Amino acid sequence: MDQHIKLGLIGKNISYSFSKNYFETKFKKLFLKNHTYSIFDLNEITEVDQVFKNQNLTGLNVTIPFKEKIIPYLDELSDEAQKIGAVNTILIRDNIKKGFNTDAFGFEKTLLLHKKDHHQSALILGDGGAAKAVKYILEKHEIAYQTVTRSGELNFENLTEETVANHTLIVQCTPVGTFPNVEDCLDFPFAGLTSQHLIIDLIYNPDYTSFIKMASENDAKTVNGFYMLEQQAEKAWEIWNVQKK
Repeated sequence: MDQHIKLGLIGKNISYSFSKNYFETKFKKLFLKNHTYSIFDLNEITEVDQVFKNQNLTGLNVTIPFKEKIIPYLDELSDEAQKIGAVNTILIRDNIKKGFNTDAFGFEKTLLLHKKDHHQSALILGDGGAAKAVKYILEKHEIAYQTVTRSGELNFENLTEETVANHTLIVQCTPVGTFPNVEDCLDFPFAGLTSQHLIIDLIYNPDYTSFIKMASENDAKTVNGFYMLEQQAEKAWEIWNVQKK
């Protein structure tokens, strides 16, 4: 009988997550009856030690707020995860826990699908694990950026319409507006947006955040996080390499 293969997701308040349904659908399509995907909703990262004790655990996805906090609990990092400083995929093989970053892969796919030649200057909203992957890809493609945070030199209180107008690529990396808090929206000078702007909001639930709706009303082209999510999930599946050859 085939060995039972366990996969899963660790995060906090993640009942909304798409990953479980996505991978369970994949298992059905590929007739992988010995595969399961579990949600591990943790209050603190220290609880991950218990997750790692699960027998036959082969791989994990990692989401907010643990993409950086998970690193000390791992044995190895891929070169990319090391450079980025955040992990969203873990491969467990021969008792070695190795961290990868597939957010970068997913974001790059999304960016290249929608980016135009004039998108050479970006604003990154937020500075968590997802933002680190975004910075890595922007640097790779030589796109200049500034980061907007709550308490940094450039923050949501001093961000002006003029600054927004001068940065035609905006990447929204905060969880503000994620289900169930769908009415929440960042304090942002939307009037600085034009039809030349590309807005990429990494949130995928809801399909259209308040931020995306406001940006659309100001003529910007908008993209949500669903394609990035699909792409990073497929890359994670490739890393786990659990399908039969």
